[in-house]
Amino acid sequence: MGEGIKIITSNKKAYHDYQILEKIEAGLVLTGTEVKSLREGRCNLKDSYARIRDGEVWLIGMHISPYKNAGYASHDPERDRKLLLHRDEIRRLHRKVQEKGVTLVPLRLYFKNGWAKVELGVAAGKRKYDKRQEIARREQERDMKRMEKKYRIK
Repeated sequence: MGEGIKIITSNKKAYHDYQILEKIEAGLVLTGTEVKSLREGRCNLKDSYARIRDGEVWLIGMHISPYKNAGYASHDPERDRKLLLHRDEIRRLHRKVQEKGVTLVPLRLYFKNGWAKVELGVAAGKRKYDKRQEIARREQERDMKRMEKKYRIK
């Protein structure tokens, strides 16, 4: 097995649309063709989210493209995938998600020591003006860097 972390995909839109309150790592229940497709990097987290159903956490809306060399045993690209978490972690997440405006969003998908993992974020939705403030702050930082470069201020 390979050591370390190999990032497959990340959900940059989640950082724009949500304020991430907490991050948690979870394993995924996958089929063989899904794993092979992930190793090729054929995955999309956009518009996906996690839900707690019957004491289990499910990842909904994640797209894993079919593996091209699968033959007849291919998988459904849009199926709900079960996440592997300890029972006490699920209970704690369930309590947090009960709050108004809090949801579970996948932030990135990666292989850790050969195992597929997803980093879930406990997220609160940003308002439109929060997004505007964030963009204005980023532009201001860019302008400052530009000015530093132009006048060689160190």
